[in-house]
Amino acid sequence: MENGKMGLKPMESEQLREYGHRMVDFIADYYKSVDTFPVRSQVQPGYLHELLPDSAPEHPESLKDVLHDVERKIIPGITHWQSPRYFGYFPASTSVGGVLGEMLDAGLGVLGFTWLASPVATELEIVVLDWLAKLLSLPPHFLSSNHGNGGGGVIQATACEAVLVVLVAARDKFLRKLGQHQFPNLVVYASDQTHSSFLKACQIGGIRKENCRLLKTDSSTNYALSPDLVQEEISRDVAKGLVPFFICATVGTTSSAAVDPVPDLGRIAKRNGMWLHVDAAYAGNACICPELRKYIDGVEDADSFNMNAHKWLFTGHNCSPLWVKDRRSLIQALNTNPEYLKYKQAACSDSVVDYKDWQIPLSRSFRSLKLWMVLRLYGSENLKSYIRNHINLAKHFEELVAQDPLFEVVTPRSFSLVCFRLAPKEEEDEETCNTRNHSLLEAVNSTGKLFLSHTVLSGKTVLRFAVGASLTEEEHVTEAWVAIREEASHLLLAN
Repeated sequence: MENGKMGLKPMESEQLREYGHRMVDFIADYYKSVDTFPVRSQVQPGYLHELLPDSAPEHPESLKDVLHDVERKIIPGITHWQSPRYFGYFPASTSVGGVLGEMLDAGLGVLGFTWLASPVATELEIVVLDWLAKLLSLPPHFLSSNHGNGGGGVIQATACEAVLVVLVAARDKFLRKLGQHQFPNLVVYASDQTHSSFLKACQIGGIRKENCRLLKTDSSTNYALSPDLVQEEISRDVAKGLVPFFICATVGTTSSAAVDPVPDLGRIAKRNGMWLHVDAAYAGNACICPELRKYIDGVEDADSFNMNAHKWLFTGHNCSPLWVKDRRSLIQALNTNPEYLKYKQAACSDSVVDYKDWQIPLSRSFRSLKLWMVLRLYGSENLKSYIRNHINLAKHFEELVAQDPLFEVVTPRSFSLVCFRLAPKEEEDEETCNTRNHSLLEAVNSTGKLFLSHTVLSGKTVLRFAVGASLTEEEHVTEAWVAIREEASHLLLAN
């Protein structure tokens, strides 16, 4: 019986089999019909409160009733990131392999915070991150299998956590050398296009706001960080008695997918004895393609490198690989060793990894299963082909924009992101043009036919068209352009 006080046990294999099959069918049907839903949710704030009871049920309800409510009450509130017509922000690509890996992770219910807690959770993560590091042609010192070098990889939940843990590791490394009295003098450097999580990491890590140098970028460098400006700021800060210790380079910024000059920044970091972190959360995925690997040239001089496999490598969310040159820096900064977690390491080996000391939380799921299954079920050549196809679709969209005199491409396309806008009318001020582009964005998204996001570059409101959803094909890109062009025509006629 589904109903009744003991209708569903917390875990019973035959009930899992029955319900699991029904849930898989439900999810498969969702993907089969995802293109029929408005891409951006059309609900109003607070809508769900009116549809659900004020308190939890006292007695079990049937899965049939629950799934019925998912269809009627939950699905309408979703902005469909997996829709083939989703072009907002950056992709959150998933796949059959990613979903199956997530299911296996949830089903096994492993918390692999130490090696002993589940040895395979640690050991598979080591293996699969070495696989991925080799696909990216990362330097040997980032591989765990290179036992003599002291580096290695770890899967963080997000790039936000990755930048926090390396910032804390770098901070503590410098303070151990220079003394705690230098804490107020520590200075960090990044571009004004760096992800907002960097400033949040600085805030959590205790770096003074006035010591966070977010250096101005502009269209002359396609919004990449200027090495000359970085060196000037470092020299100025040293002259003031401050301590430059951390540079964050981005490969694929959120606003425009700009690429900071990693080789030059690496030389600056090396010359000044600083920690260089490379945040390649989005574009790092594309660097598994040999012709795109050049965008992370210079990573051999980095102390840490991060990318989000859940953005463009089809694993589903919470899979953000981070590699470090010196694992000891992470462990010394983040290690805690309460009695209840102590154990005699296997064969007294110093090589046993306890990932609890490489991250902020203690607990961690078996995330490497997803990445392992994706790499095995698709193979690296297919993954490269998917990424290349998305880039070609973005090129197609860029060409459509460039051919239309009403629009302009604001920055050269990078990877699979196109930044464009309605061009200003003759003698029109920027504020009016910006207002019109905001109106176009809202008009397009309100149709439900597609979803875009926006940014601001050099004071210009810019629309972002990011290709990367697993189901997107050329027809969806072409239809999106038709919808954008149609809404623009309505807008221009009204004005």
